[in-house]
Amino acid sequence: MNNQSRSTPKVNSLFLPRRGFLLLLLTVCVMLYILSWMNNLQFQKTANPAFIPQEHQSFCAFRPISSKESLEEEKILKSITWPKTPSITSNYTFENSSNPLCSNFTILPKVGEGGQWYIGDQLEVSIIIKDYYCYPKTSGGDVLLASLKNRDLQAGVSGQVVDHLNGSYTAVFPLVWEGQAEVEVTLVHPSEAVTVLQRLNSEEPDRINYRSIFRSGSVSEKIECNVCLRPSKGPVCDFTDVRTGEPWFCLKPKNTKLNCTHRINHDLGVFELNLQKEEKRLFQEKINMKTPILAVGSSSITVYQRKTGPVMLRSNNVKTAASGFYYKGVWKSLGITEVQQFDTAAIIQCLKGKVVHMYGDSTIRQFFDYLNKALPNTKIINRQNLARCGPFKAEDRKNNILVTYRCHGPPIRFLNVPIQDLCYIANELDSVSGGASTVVLIGVWIHFTSFPLKIYIRRLMSIRSAVRRLLARAPDTIVVIKTGTPQELRTLFDALTMSEWFSLKHDKVLRALFKGMNVHLVDAWEMVLAHQLPHKIHPEPPIIKNMINVLLSYTCPKMHSENNL
Repeated sequence: MNNQSRSTPKVNSLFLPRRGFLLLLLTVCVMLYILSWMNNLQFQKTANPAFIPQEHQSFCAFRPISSKESLEEEKILKSITWPKTPSITSNYTFENSSNPLCSNFTILPKVGEGGQWYIGDQLEVSIIIKDYYCYPKTSGGDVLLASLKNRDLQAGVSGQVVDHLNGSYTAVFPLVWEGQAEVEVTLVHPSEAVTVLQRLNSEEPDRINYRSIFRSGSVSEKIECNVCLRPSKGPVCDFTDVRTGEPWFCLKPKNTKLNCTHRINHDLGVFELNLQKEEKRLFQEKINMKTPILAVGSSSITVYQRKTGPVMLRSNNVKTAASGFYYKGVWKSLGITEVQQFDTAAIIQCLKGKVVHMYGDSTIRQFFDYLNKALPNTKIINRQNLARCGPFKAEDRKNNILVTYRCHGPPIRFLNVPIQDLCYIANELDSVSGGASTVVLIGVWIHFTSFPLKIYIRRLMSIRSAVRRLLARAPDTIVVIKTGTPQELRTLFDALTMSEWFSLKHDKVLRALFKGMNVHLVDAWEMVLAHQLPHKIHPEPPIIKNMINVLLSYTCPKMHSENNL
């Protein structure tokens, strides 16, 4: 008994349940950690980089929307999800990225009809992307542009690029003129660069910041402003628009003699770059940014006119869904509306007794400037306003024509805009009476490209609601929406703030949001891509002239100019 009692120590009766409870708690914690780790691992394997978790964007403010709009937003975001792109990790090497010099395209042969191409046919081109070892890539996600041109005929049409997600792509073109047609394929960005752009818009949407001057008497202070302000920077002044709910903030002035009511202007601040050396190599002009891809074999074909007569090609007859094409430098629609040609006399005849309201960025102001020069009797009413933002008014009293322009509200990369000149398009539209003699032109895109896509979607939703209200009270109002355009990409700043990858996604958002509405579209994207002139954010005058012809053809569809082709 004594030996047994010595070999079996006494145990406190309370210790066993405590030890069991602690063991159970520890087991549960370990299991939860493992499940959390597995879930995170699974998310990393399946998540598409284009559909970015919101935690990185938590310091951005988003305009409140309805549950119906939220569902629509989610649907749009899913519909424009970009193919998965390679990760930029410690194992990444630049030589594995897409190389336009090793890449190539091939024109696929015509099947039937003796291999000859005819107007009304569809041309298909196979594109193979390779790396710097000249090995074929095995994943998609590269940003490619394709067009078909004849420079002697001043003819051109854009192509649609299909990503097969394995390093190969197909470009599809409608054949719409007789004669030579040469294929042009451009690598805008390698897929690895898209990975970087996605990260920047997720983690650094404030890489372009803005400034406002706060002034009271002789005391002034320049303050950082943005729709994405990090909380760590300090307390803010809330300048959210009361009517639209569009958010905008500035840091509070540090000088105690200044407060939030002392803000006097809006200004562009600085660009803050945060890239690794290897990431910068993905954005090099003439190397892997906006660089042509060459053909294997011939890059051109000859197109013939069918003997049975001319073919009326419409955009719904081909997979390309091109909205139009150039021939002899003139834009011709593949849609329903015939594009007429307007000289000065025709412009006056069309706009006589009308008011044209233009809202948007500086690419919309190009339309205002064009009409102001084209109409010989116009007089600028508020010439003292030297700001690029407007408001501007050009009036032709003799013909009762009024053309106005105002820029959209922030974010906008304009310099030294007085606060009183800042406005939101939705608010401006609510003050428009409308009617058959009223034309509204809207263009919003480039100043939103460095932000999370939701900010752009919700701005367009706000504008769309105002357009619906306008058309409800004045159904005869002519509303025209202008898309964005391809543009030159020469610097790292261009690529990281105005990349065509951003613009492509914005273009799809705009078309989706206004689809089915009683509005017209100036397809500026295709009108720049198909033209022989270089891509520019502010297109050259010949392209603007064609865009004006499209706008006026919507305005005066029954006019037939003597100069029509």
